[in-house]
Amino acid sequence: MAKKKYWQQFPIYQIYPRSFCDSNGDGIGDLQGIISKLDYIRDLGVKMIWLNPVYKSPLDDMGYDVADYKSIHPDYGSMEDMDLLIQEARKRDIRIIMDLVVNHTSDEHEWFIKSKDKNSPYHDYYYWRKGKNNNTEPPNNWTSMFTGPAWEYVPEVGEWYLHLYSKKQPDLDWHNPKVLEEVESIITFWLDKGVYGFRCDVINQIYKESLEDSKTHAMSGRGMEFYLMKEGNHKILKAIYEDIFSKREDAVMIGETFNVDKENGLRFLNEHEFDMFFIFDHMYIDKSYNPFWPRRFKAKKFMDIIYQWQLEMPWMANYLENHDQRRSVTRFGDGIHNEEVAKLLGLLNLTLRGTPFVYQGEEIGMTDLPYYEMREQCKDVAVLYILDIAKRLHFPNRFALKFVNQFNRDHARTPMQWDESKNGGFSSAETTWLPVNPNYQTLNAKAQEKEGSVLDFYRKLIAYRNGSKTLQEGSFKPLKFKGNLFGFIRECEGERLLSILNFGKKNVKMPAEYLKGETIISNYPDGGDTLRPYEARLIKLS
Repeated sequence: MAKKKYWQQFPIYQIYPRSFCDSNGDGIGDLQGIISKLDYIRDLGVKMIWLNPVYKSPLDDMGYDVADYKSIHPDYGSMEDMDLLIQEARKRDIRIIMDLVVNHTSDEHEWFIKSKDKNSPYHDYYYWRKGKNNNTEPPNNWTSMFTGPAWEYVPEVGEWYLHLYSKKQPDLDWHNPKVLEEVESIITFWLDKGVYGFRCDVINQIYKESLEDSKTHAMSGRGMEFYLMKEGNHKILKAIYEDIFSKREDAVMIGETFNVDKENGLRFLNEHEFDMFFIFDHMYIDKSYNPFWPRRFKAKKFMDIIYQWQLEMPWMANYLENHDQRRSVTRFGDGIHNEEVAKLLGLLNLTLRGTPFVYQGEEIGMTDLPYYEMREQCKDVAVLYILDIAKRLHFPNRFALKFVNQFNRDHARTPMQWDESKNGGFSSAETTWLPVNPNYQTLNAKAQEKEGSVLDFYRKLIAYRNGSKTLQEGSFKPLKFKGNLFGFIRECEGERLLSILNFGKKNVKMPAEYLKGETIISNYPDGGDTLRPYEARLIKLS
């Protein structure tokens, strides 16, 4: 058997730097703040950190609009701080994974500024085109992923540029081989600094096969049929592997693959384009894109999706929340059994086949902001776009806010809750860039330094997983139960581990054939033949 890679053995901890820890009292998290918490991360048992973007950026989309890939945003510190973070993490056997954003740049990137000159070689780094109807309308009918037209007209150029996201995020034209050269230079720069690898943002959208009009009528993402997972996309990723990663054994590539299907997922893995990738299917489970028809979370549909991908892929990047998703305890629980739900979700995530990702605060059970907190303080550019449209269409403000509440990424981006002191111990500033969730006085990491807490549960479960060949390498077999009871078996070299989960508010009888197993960990203090509301157990079967 091939030697296991580092990313196959241990969980990854995701840090949203702006909200993790503020070292200088300006209300914004920074690299020195992360360094100060490396011992906490080490003690959690994770061995890799994925950082959301810390590059120089105007922050229109909170760093996903990069103005310089080889420099650090002053809000977060300096390149010397970044070098120190990499070094200090390595001392603790922790590796750093960067966010690579190369579908688009910022409109303040030097390449884009130079591209406005039609005679510049940089003009072909982006999709500059003449519009329709004597240049008075966009070149096609595509819409941005944030809603609204996907084209912006620039009078001094006399052309339109494509942006699948914010108008401050112009798309790179990967038909130009110079773009590949530039991106490979960026990747090599960071790998040479000691970075372990990359999480690649919306990476299955980078190649636009055609700029034809779309026949769909989607408010967001119209035109997707011409750029999602195209053959050119696969060729680019294979080139990056051959040019760089085939020569570096100790590195990882992780794809954020919007709307990926299983056929393309297998290609990404089998053809060495990624080591693992994120799916979105299970994240749509409670989202409704019709403001008049809300959608409720259904555990069976949720688990069916997870089971399908577990069975059909050799390896998965497993997650239940991140910087783009609401807090999982709020989404998938009942608002009453928060602690039990947090532990149940942790057990699910950490015992599936693949690499588990734990998002900052997930390990203490952080929750969404209360609804009223978002009214005047919203920072999510995608939500601001929707609210602007709602205002123009004269939707009542309260109705619009309720609709966007299910998408608002600010929920997951509120500051980390370290203790019960001012701003949850995140910052000494009078005002933080996003408000701290007011429940920080009781829900914080310091308060959970005790037996039986959510944090304690995560530490024990991660420690067990880090030493378990069965959880790292074992096969996956889902079990069929009725109602809100779910379970699966991981098996390796004769050892069988059962994860059993009651996703409901009512007691459920434990299946008799599993009662004789040894409970490794549970989110309730005592066992028995009944699974209580949101009870979860990891059991070693005889």
